[in-house]
Amino acid sequence: MRLKISQFLLSLVLIGAVMLGGCSTQQVASDTSSPSSTATSTTQTTTEATSISQTSSDIPETAGLPRLEGKATVVMTVKGSPITIEVDGTNAPITAGNFVDLVQKGVYDGLAFHRVVREPQPFVVQGGDPQSKDPKVPADRLGTGSYIDPKTGNARYIPLEVKPKDSDTPIYNKPFDATAQPVILPHKQGAVAMARSQSPDSASAQFYFALADLGFLDGNYAVFGNVTQGLDVVNKIQQGDRIDSAKVTQGAENLKTPGQ
Repeated sequence: MRLKISQFLLSLVLIGAVMLGGCSTQQVASDTSSPSSTATSTTQTTTEATSISQTSSDIPETAGLPRLEGKATVVMTVKGSPITIEVDGTNAPITAGNFVDLVQKGVYDGLAFHRVVREPQPFVVQGGDPQSKDPKVPADRLGTGSYIDPKTGNARYIPLEVKPKDSDTPIYNKPFDATAQPVILPHKQGAVAMARSQSPDSASAQFYFALADLGFLDGNYAVFGNVTQGLDVVNKIQQGDRIDSAKVTQGAENLKTPGQ
């Protein structure tokens, strides 16, 4: 019983560390349990499970967003060493499309990993805050930034996208109870997922690598790919290390961008 309680408490702590948006600097500093970003929305999340499948065309928030129809390969280089990521647009088309589009735009080149959590147990390596490209930005602000679309001057956010097993389409906009039904893209070691704030639909550019199996995050954060080569490189990343470059090496033709 003590072991189960301690594991539960640790899970709560870790979930807080992943949250990016919607967390204050103090919260980010104290939370080490969720992959969070710092989007500005304050919408409360819900743990309600749903069995209703929705296609992205049914979701207003997906209008105008890039989508990946199939798979793509991204090679991210950190300190001269490559990390190969298989991006899964088949099961997470909007989340994967957003990531591949940002890679294509060069958004991740030069960005820092601002959060690395390995204690008390391996958790996540998180980066992708566009603010981190400027070395003058204070470290305590990192984790609060989003991608600003230069065409509109507004931040681009994507809806939470989770696809349960035995479902033809993902579920959007709300966390899914993965304890009742497993998800197709779980938080296994090497999974790549989007960080977000308290609002389910606040993910933008920040992402994280799972350093261990983190099943307690399933359904609450959108996994969109996996590291297929270079997990040893991920395991060596330290806070402050920067992405040399990120390039789409296969599957670029599967990216569909509205208006192009």
